[in-house]
Amino acid sequence: MLSRLSRPKAVAVCALPAAALFATAAAAPLPFSVAQPGLTANVLGANKGAPVITISGTPTRTTSGQLRMTTIQATGPDAHVSLGDVIDGWVRTDRAVLPRDAVYPSGDTVKEIEQHNSEQMKQSQEAATRAALKYVGLSDKNVKVTLKLADVGGPSAGLLFTLGIIDKLHGDGSGGDLTGGRTVAGTGTIDDAGNVGAVGGVALKTQAARRDGATVFLVPKAECLDAKAELPKGLRLVPVTTLTGAVDALVALEKGKGSVPSC
Repeated sequence: MLSRLSRPKAVAVCALPAAALFATAAAAPLPFSVAQPGLTANVLGANKGAPVITISGTPTRTTSGQLRMTTIQATGPDAHVSLGDVIDGWVRTDRAVLPRDAVYPSGDTVKEIEQHNSEQMKQSQEAATRAALKYVGLSDKNVKVTLKLADVGGPSAGLLFTLGIIDKLHGDGSGGDLTGGRTVAGTGTIDDAGNVGAVGGVALKTQAARRDGATVFLVPKAECLDAKAELPKGLRLVPVTTLTGAVDALVALEKGKGSVPSC
């Protein structure tokens, strides 16, 4: 014979499994990565004691100002990300919750991911060198460019590497610096033809840039909306689609003449 529970007791009995399920979900690892603003590095200077850009085979110039590439820092592919981490990342403006597969290729080991990111960085550096030398009219047969940036992978520093090489070789073309003495930051891939590509994570990268003193941020035009989402005060967005457009915008800013695009 079954006994009948009172309503309060029935609710309490039903609540126990639900609470246990929620507690299990809160502790279980989830397929997300939590990202935050990462390091920035001045490509015109040194990183961990070594010059980021070294050029031989042609004269170079002394530069002023900074060109800072930007990064995001994400939890690792094997990190335990809980429901609490995800909720915290959703409510904070200095965090972003991303599907893990969007940050790390699905099924790859940590070692394979590191190798993939390293290869992307290498390809980005080679494209940056070719695009920069083409822009200033020099041949890679006579000029050697070495790019070195420790502990950073992926292709998103391509645009800033290219601009750094150009500034060291050519400046603004009339004796001045591309930066105009400012701290300029940015992000974007580059190809041999000088096309700038989108990279992701720009809302976090703008925060990293402003934190490290930048007042201008070069952003792939397709990501203007994302960049404006949490734009720090005092940081000017300059959208770009090509290397030529990026140089023209910086020169216009430096000289205070001409049109500077905005998001």
